[in-house]
Amino acid sequence: MIGNLISFSLRNRMIVLLIAAGLFGWGVYSVTTSKVDAIPDLSENQVIVFTEWMGRSPQIMEDQVTYPLVTNLQGMPQVKYVRGVSMFGMSFIYVIFQDQTDIYWARERVLERLNYANRLLPEGAIPTLGPDGTGVGHILWYTLDAQGMDLGEQRAVQDWYVKFALQNVPGVSEIASFGGFQKQYQITVDPNKLTYYNLSVPQVMAAVRANNNESGGRKFEMSDIGYIIKTTGYLKSTEEIENIPIVTQNTIPVSVRDIATVQMTGESRLGIFDLNGEGEAVGGIVVMRYGENAEEVIRNVKAKMEEVSAGLPKGVKFNIVYDRSGLINESVDSIKTTLIEEMLVASAIVFLFLFHWRSALIIIIQLPLSVAIGFILLNVFDITSNIMSLTGIALSIGVIVDDAIVMVENAYRHLADAQQTEENG
Repeated sequence: MIGNLISFSLRNRMIVLLIAAGLFGWGVYSVTTSKVDAIPDLSENQVIVFTEWMGRSPQIMEDQVTYPLVTNLQGMPQVKYVRGVSMFGMSFIYVIFQDQTDIYWARERVLERLNYANRLLPEGAIPTLGPDGTGVGHILWYTLDAQGMDLGEQRAVQDWYVKFALQNVPGVSEIASFGGFQKQYQITVDPNKLTYYNLSVPQVMAAVRANNNESGGRKFEMSDIGYIIKTTGYLKSTEEIENIPIVTQNTIPVSVRDIATVQMTGESRLGIFDLNGEGEAVGGIVVMRYGENAEEVIRNVKAKMEEVSAGLPKGVKFNIVYDRSGLINESVDSIKTTLIEEMLVASAIVFLFLFHWRSALIIIIQLPLSVAIGFILLNVFDITSNIMSLTGIALSIGVIVDDAIVMVENAYRHLADAQQTEENG
């Protein structure tokens, strides 16, 4: 078999050269289109289900949220196992699928089960799917450098402007905001006044909820002009909340201001984000979507940041605190330099020992062709060009050179012996 292949190659050199040139061209194309990252993605094929039910203890979350979800998410096709974690006010379910399972098919199966499991959960506990990212999807962290703005204003800019703009970048799964305060109206009820007016907290909540609403009317025409009627009822200030009537006692309305104080404040936090010990900061984490090119996504996010910067309040700018593209470029450049050095050194050694330029040329051609074929296989199997894969190619050059030297030296010796025999005649 091998003898026939060698014989065919010797008789059809042009075909062999064309095949080699085609593979090399395909390899060059694969190098330019290969997904580049610093580290390989070794995370499991998982779908995360997150449920928030604030104010509940971990045991309540375990009994009323985590346990019903875990038991209902078991038994799905291609699932390896289901993990559950309960903490204060939050529940996390990790559904681990087989490695060959398509991630979006898996998310659809989980959604189907959640539609059934929702009826088992208490009111207010709504499970949602986590982002379609991976364990190494955090490719860029940034903060807002906003001198003169309080943390609540910075968080509002992040949540209502920056986040929505960056989420439109192709390849971005989520922009996870962190730091600062999420503004909210806070009603602090005085229990003594509640007792005096014979009221309860649910009554106060129901009154506020009923007065924070809008409804539509109808359309009517007058003098050939159409008018649309609607009611405007959303609360827009602390004064409006204070004036909400709860009940009427002895023809006198009891409003929120009579039994509570209302203020604009931040939501309760479980932690803070401190930047280099200089104080709290507000920013976001760019989470890359599953299977995307990290280098390309980071480049697109930075370009989008330039556009978004034009619409930021005066004095506000981006401060990138973690950028994986630097590690990616340094890692890939280092491996590429090593590959080139190995090819040059191996070719030089062959030339010096054999002192035969045609033999050295075989090595010079074989090495880049082998590397090109390696990149073709990386693309075929959807493997990123990272430290591990490129190091594997670099290490394989030693084996390629050894085989090439043995074959070239053996062929050179046989040709020399044959030539010597002919001369001795």
